[in-house]
Amino acid sequence: METIIIIDDEKSIVELLTMVFSKEGYAVKSFVPSGRVMDSLEKEDFDLLITDIRMPQISGMKILKQMRTAKPDVPIIVITAYGSIPQAVEALKEGALDYVVKPFNLDELKILVRNGLERKRLKDENILLKKDLQEIYSFEQMIGKSKAMKEIYTLIEKIATTDSTTLISGESGTGKELAARALHFQSRRRNGPFVTLNCAALPENLLESELFGHVRGSFTGAIADKRGMFEVAQRGTLLLDEIGETTPWTQVKILRALQDRKVRRVGGTEEISIDVRIICATNQDLKKRIEEGKFREELFYRINVISVEMPPLRRRIEDIPLLVSHFLQKYCRRMNRRMKRFAPEVIGLFEAYGWPGNVRELENVVERIVAIEDRETITPASLPPEILHPGREVKAPAGLDPGFNLTAYIDEISKRYILQALQSAESNLKKAADLLGLSYRSLRYLIEKYGLKEHQAEPPAGKAVEEGR
Repeated sequence: METIIIIDDEKSIVELLTMVFSKEGYAVKSFVPSGRVMDSLEKEDFDLLITDIRMPQISGMKILKQMRTAKPDVPIIVITAYGSIPQAVEALKEGALDYVVKPFNLDELKILVRNGLERKRLKDENILLKKDLQEIYSFEQMIGKSKAMKEIYTLIEKIATTDSTTLISGESGTGKELAARALHFQSRRRNGPFVTLNCAALPENLLESELFGHVRGSFTGAIADKRGMFEVAQRGTLLLDEIGETTPWTQVKILRALQDRKVRRVGGTEEISIDVRIICATNQDLKKRIEEGKFREELFYRINVISVEMPPLRRRIEDIPLLVSHFLQKYCRRMNRRMKRFAPEVIGLFEAYGWPGNVRELENVVERIVAIEDRETITPASLPPEILHPGREVKAPAGLDPGFNLTAYIDEISKRYILQALQSAESNLKKAADLLGLSYRSLRYLIEKYGLKEHQAEPPAGKAVEEGR
């Protein structure tokens, strides 16, 4: 229930407004106008204030001015007599929402109150949304406690306070855009827009229009003026994703915008000043692109003021259990499924796999498992072949009969490959694990699970079995 405060030295008006707005469903409180009323207002939690502008004990203007400092987001409506309209206009200049003139129309006042409260609700929701976004994209969504990720967190915290152009590099799926968002929401530009543009998704002519905008009639289909992303991102951050895919001609225009801090719309003559922090992202080796003549060297040095390199998942193996837990909760909630758990050997297989698609690939695997797996405990039978047997082709059975058991089939293949690896490695578990693309721990678990200890050959004389410890 939203709360309205009423301050007026006329008891009849206070009683009338209390009755009217209580019937409208609001909580209504009134205060006697006095020199100490501000102390009471500052302690109260309320959503809108209605005050007379002329009162003998304290003026409504004084209340308004002090409220603008104490509670700047609370809308204020002032009541004035006909002869005090100039004061009411002055109150608007001081930040009042609106004013009504005695004798006022109750329906008009109700509309003003509804509009004022709606504005406050929208403002409060906007503040909460920005707070949520800041929390989401600080570091909470960048899951990981590995040394590599801790170094990323530290670097982002350091450079967030600057406006320096930043280049985020890394393989596909490592979280480059997430790092850019974290950088934005940690910076002083957090209340400004965060705008992202994938440079690889558009042909050159459309990319130029998206970046810099265009004026009406500048080309076929330009039926109205359009702002470019540099303008849309004013006082915020612009992420140019896949910057390495741009053509040399577009690179020249981006370089000019970065140097001059001005842009010119396609077909236009006016130069528009921009106040934007630029973050670029790429999964390519830009130095190699420079050698090939596909990327301008001067642009590289302009965007590479600060460099952030996102580590691939294979370099942060210790983060895999955390990531799996995060994605598992995310998709179980999203799909309204009962919470599942991964068997330890599955985590071992995850840690042994190379993840060429990085975190994005891991997320896709977990999402697919949550979507199709009915069992509460996820076993290796639910994993795709490339994770079960990395680097090896697994042939499916020629046909499926009513007695076919997928779990037994996969277990049989697993046992066959483990025995073959143990024989090739002369029972050296570390070498066998390397041959299978597994961790030592995962291989030892599978040997115990399948009861293969008796099949291990004795190590050659004079040689100890290496246990990878």
